[in-house]
Amino acid sequence: MTKRDDMESLESEKPSVTLPGTVEKIIRPLQPGDPEKAQIGIEGADELYREIRVENTLQSDKGAEVALKPGARVDVTIAADAGATTPKEQGSSR
Repeated sequence: MTKRDDMESLESEKPSVTLPGTVEKIIRPLQPGDPEKAQIGIEGADELYREIRVENTLQSDKGAEVALKPGARVDVTIAADAGATTPKEQGSSR
């Protein structure tokens, strides 16, 4: 089992939601040695909070480092430990 398989197994046991997003732009670093960032717009998020910026380094299934391109469709997964969540009441939107 690879490290990636371990992470996917661990993530599948946690409560989670996956939202679609689009890479809006690539932000070059201001300082040499700082990482490049990808700005991602998350669909379904509040307008003022829909963008996140993350380091633009991913790992391919073969272990090679790759980077996102502007316009790329991505999935953003939010996962939490079960102890960090609370049951929602039926009919409640909060």
